Amino acid sequence: MANQKVHVKKGDSVLVITGKDVGKKGKILAVEPKKNRVFVEGINIVKRHTKPTQASPQGGIKEKEAAIASSNVMLLCPKCSKPTRISKKIMPNGALARQCKHCGEVIEK
Repeated sequence: MANQKVHVKKGDSVLVITGKDVGKKGKILAVEPKKNRVFVEGINIVKRHTKPTQASPQGGIKEKEAAIASSNVMLLCPKCSKPTRISKKIMPNGALARQCKHCGEVIEK
């Protein structure tokens, strides 16, 4: 599989649009572009059974976020609070910036 471009970055606020957590909002914790997957805070929680170790002598069942496909989330615009697609805008200094399709606001991390 080739390197994929992912439309969201770490720290972005997103809305889940499909799957068991549809309609929930969260923040991107990590992005895996090679697998086209993202980890979202509080979304797709799975239970992990862990053995006792030196670090956690109790062991037990831990809950953590699992990866979901990046196509299942939409970026939330910080200004208009709507789920949006992004367009690319060339800034005066020549850098590319992400822009909200609804309100035209430049989206920063």
